[in-house]
Amino acid sequence: MRTHLFPLVFIALLSACVRPVQKEPSFEFQDGISEEVLRNYLSRAVTHAELCTPPEYLMDGANFCLEDDLRMLRETGAKLIGRAIFRWGDEAVLNNPEFLSYAEEVIDRVHASDPDVIVQAAIFEAVSTEVETIPVPGYVFSAFGQPVEERNYRYGEMINPKGKYVNLWGEGRSVPDLSRMESMMWIYYLATRYIDAGFEAIHWGQVALMAMNDPDLYHWHRLLEMTRDYARAHARRGYVLSDAHAPFGGFKHQDRLLFDFHSFPMRIKEDTSLNMKGILEIDHLDALYGKSWGGITPSGWECEHLPYLVEFDNFGINSEPGNPVATSHFIWGYDEISWFSLMSSTEQASWLTYAYHWLSQTDPDGFLQMPTCRVVVDGVQDRYKYKANKNSEACPRGSGLERKIKMLWE
Repeated sequence: MRTHLFPLVFIALLSACVRPVQKEPSFEFQDGISEEVLRNYLSRAVTHAELCTPPEYLMDGANFCLEDDLRMLRETGAKLIGRAIFRWGDEAVLNNPEFLSYAEEVIDRVHASDPDVIVQAAIFEAVSTEVETIPVPGYVFSAFGQPVEERNYRYGEMINPKGKYVNLWGEGRSVPDLSRMESMMWIYYLATRYIDAGFEAIHWGQVALMAMNDPDLYHWHRLLEMTRDYARAHARRGYVLSDAHAPFGGFKHQDRLLFDFHSFPMRIKEDTSLNMKGILEIDHLDALYGKSWGGITPSGWECEHLPYLVEFDNFGINSEPGNPVATSHFIWGYDEISWFSLMSSTEQASWLTYAYHWLSQTDPDGFLQMPTCRVVVDGVQDRYKYKANKNSEACPRGSGLERKIKMLWE
């Protein structure tokens, strides 16, 4: 009997040594994106605000460690870098060619380390009187079938004629009404400038606000299709990924989804059994969990639920920070990233682990956008950037969260 045991033992040992080869995730796309590749990108997404903004034009506080940011993004394996450039008003900087040439240089440095990375710009629901310093290029007039003329953009022709959302963000700073041709031409211009600088994704902010006079989303559909047409001719891989906040589950024009993926704040719920603690919960306020609409995507594939990102939102603090308000978007009086930043480094790592696993177990279509750089507001209204970098001389305010992010992704 022993003579027959040897081959069996040998086969068993050989089988134990052979492991299935794990397939490397694909990040290849051209002129469109598959569901598999899209999910791969969303599974490695970060919010890294203003990575590509020149230091003199930063909107949310100093970005004091660019070199270390590039190191961190490379070492963690980030593939989608969100909110890397944006304006909230203050549009006159677009007259300075250095504004986007700086962004182009940063994107080139990112791609030198990893050519698969997508860097995202954001176009938000805000326009100011400063647009009147920007000339309308001839190609924008032509794209919309308008006669070419020499003039600047007109703020008064972008805002709602009946006053809806006018001066919502302060005097001379309003939500653009996308049903107006001037708004369409302005936002299209922004998108083309970002595409030319190397951005391969655009976050379009609160689409529902800008669609105040666009009930069937015809104008949004037209704008996005025009942007995709421009990307086919000018983007690095012939495509630009588009997403927007989806408070009701998504956006469709007729039977087609408008966006490649959805996004929304995490909507963290206060856990009042423990001071300053928070949890995630389906159906808390307007949370997106389990509600992302399905349909036919811009790339042509169909899904039951469109994949989406949830992020740590930022919008400030209320008048009583540290006190619970159960029916508010604030958590203990803070926005989500400011609340998160008040934890110790150990607590941050622990809560991020909880949120990552809760989401993956609760809704396989949802992905957590990791907070690597985002503006926070502390209890005395000081604004500064939360950084996930390891704490070092290169980044003295680093929280050290990058180690946990890399562990979760691996």
